[in-house]
Amino acid sequence: MKKIIILLFAIIIASVSAFANPVFEKDIIKTSEGDLEITFIGHASMMMKWHEKIIHIDPYSALADYNGLPKADLILITHHHRDHLDEKAINSIKTDKTEFILAEMCFNQLKYGKVMKNGDNTVYENVKIEAIPAYNIVHKRDTGELYHPKGEGNGYILTFGDKRVLIGGDTENTSEIKALEKIDYAFLPMNLPFTMTPEMVADAVKAFKPKVLYPYHYSNTDPNKLLELLKDIEIRIRKMQ
Repeated sequence: MKKIIILLFAIIIASVSAFANPVFEKDIIKTSEGDLEITFIGHASMMMKWHEKIIHIDPYSALADYNGLPKADLILITHHHRDHLDEKAINSIKTDKTEFILAEMCFNQLKYGKVMKNGDNTVYENVKIEAIPAYNIVHKRDTGELYHPKGEGNGYILTFGDKRVLIGGDTENTSEIKALEKIDYAFLPMNLPFTMTPEMVADAVKAFKPKVLYPYHYSNTDPNKLLELLKDIEIRIRKMQ
C-alpha cells in the first residue's frame, strides 16, 4: 500500500511538472562548429543550447515555469520592459556563474551584468555578440512618445560557427536593420502596436535578405500574412505569440 501511494505521488508530481511546462518546439541549426539547438518558449523568450552552454533570451515567467528549465550560463536581455526583463524568471535560472548581457536601462534596474550599447560587440564562449539598435520609427503612445525610443534597447546578432542569427528585439524596419548583411536566421517581431506590421517585416527582409525568417513576439498578429508578402524566402512559423 505504501509503495502504491509513493508511486501515485510521483505520477502526480510528474503530471504537474508536465502541465507547468508543455513540450516546447525546438529547431536544430547545423553550423560549421556543431549544432545550435533553439527552444521556442514564446513571446520574445527562447533558449539556445550551444556546446553544452545554455543561453536564455528575454526569459518571461508568464510563459513557463522557469524553475523547471535548464539553468542559464548566459542571459541576454534586449530591453527593460517587464515582458523582457522579468526578475522572477531570471532568479529561477541564474546561478553564481551566470553571465548577463543587457542594455543600460536593464543594468540600472538589476544592478549587475555586462552593458552593451548599440554598436558594441563582445565574445562569449566563441560566440560573437553584436548589439544593434532596436527602436520605433512610427508607432507611438497616446502622448506622442515612441514605444521604444532609439538607444534604450538592443537587438543582438549572434555568430555560431558560420551562422549569423539576428534577435531583433522590440524594433521596427529601421535603417540599421535594413542595412544588415549576411544574416542566416532572423527573428523579427510583430507585436502590434508596439513593433512591426507584417508589411514592415517584409520591407526589412527584402532589404537585408536573411536566408530564413522566424516571426516572433507576434501576439495576435497573424504570422501567415508573411507567406503572402514574402514568397522568395523560407519562413518558419513557431509558437512565439
